[in-house]
Amino acid sequence: MANFDHFGVLGASPRMAEVFHLLELVSPSEANVLILGETGTGKELVAQAIHRNSPRAQGPFVVVNCAALPETLLESELFGHERGAFTGAVSRKEGRFVLAHRGSLFLDEIGELSLTTQAKILRVLQSREFESLGSTRTLKVDVRIITATNRNLDTMVRQGRFRDDLFYRLNVFPIVLPPLRERLEDLPLLADHFLRTYGEKNRRAIQSMAPEVLQAFQGYPWPGNIRELENVIERGVIVCPGDTLTLLDLPENLRHAGWILKEEEMDLPELELQLIRRTLEKVDGQRQAAAEILGISLDELDLKMRSYGLGKG
Repeated sequence: MANFDHFGVLGASPRMAEVFHLLELVSPSEANVLILGETGTGKELVAQAIHRNSPRAQGPFVVVNCAALPETLLESELFGHERGAFTGAVSRKEGRFVLAHRGSLFLDEIGELSLTTQAKILRVLQSREFESLGSTRTLKVDVRIITATNRNLDTMVRQGRFRDDLFYRLNVFPIVLPPLRERLEDLPLLADHFLRTYGEKNRRAIQSMAPEVLQAFQGYPWPGNIRELENVIERGVIVCPGDTLTLLDLPENLRHAGWILKEEEMDLPELELQLIRRTLEKVDGQRQAAAEILGISLDELDLKMRSYGLGKG
């Protein structure tokens, strides 16, 4: 299947092809979109793609993380406030709904909203009207609402923690993003993208990844999804001493995943030989440093090196 780059959203897997198809359908419309998926799956990137491929593309794209602020401050961020509306309100402030006028407002982590704030957002969705805190003047806005959550809103509705009327208004067009472990076909594409991005950003001439790195990536469950992959590669680019990313440049949990996978393909002596070789390469042949990394004594390392015909460095 061909590679896809939909306004910065990368994918080559069948699961992502389905997502791109839905994006093509909904972006030109005015429908509210609810993006569902685990943390780190790229929900904000998808929201940006919808906005940039919509008739509102020339308007603002405004982001609010509903989990990042306490309720009182969140209401002020969303609806704005007048001077003196509350302690500390020393001047008038426009809310994000106003700032997103004729554009798109992305409400991330919508499942974190209190029932009180949910009711106020529902009114805006119904009438496109609201009052800022401390004001009696009604404001009108023209805003497309895109929301996202990693929570199960159906369950929250049944538990009385999320308003059903708000859920139905937000859930006009749901898009479910698959976790990275369910789109492993995309790993090489994503890894190469991050490798080039952070190589350029850190001025490092990293040209490629060793085959066992991708093997380790394929065998790891990625609880943090794409965000975790991005962080792993950024770290690897920083610590890599050469022009090829190896297992030794990865965090320990991923490094172990890579050697476990390789163990299925080679016998134990061969696995140990490869590990010793790569460790010595990593430390420029310094045996004491290699022994410390491997968790063995220098004498044990020398003995193993002689047994494998590696000499003493």
